Amino acid sequence: MTKQVRIYTRRGCHLCERVEDLVDSARSLAAFDLEIVDVDSDEALRIQYGQVVPVVAIDGQDLFGHAMDLDAFVERLK
Repeated sequence: MTKQVRIYTRRGCHLCERVEDLVDSARSLAAFDLEIVDVDSDEALRIQYGQVVPVVAIDGQDLFGHAMDLDAFVERLK
């Protein structure tokens, strides 16, 4: 079963761009579906994640933030 990865992000966030690049680089190491969600597109998401983006969730569980480690991310996908 393919893992579902969601990145909560916002425009203009350099930490978000870094994490998106890391997640993208993991595509050659593990299979997963990716959704990128702009927290500013939804009031509830902006309240929940507004001050802590980026957040990376796998299968609905928030697991990583701006200090995400690529190896740890790939390990969680296995």
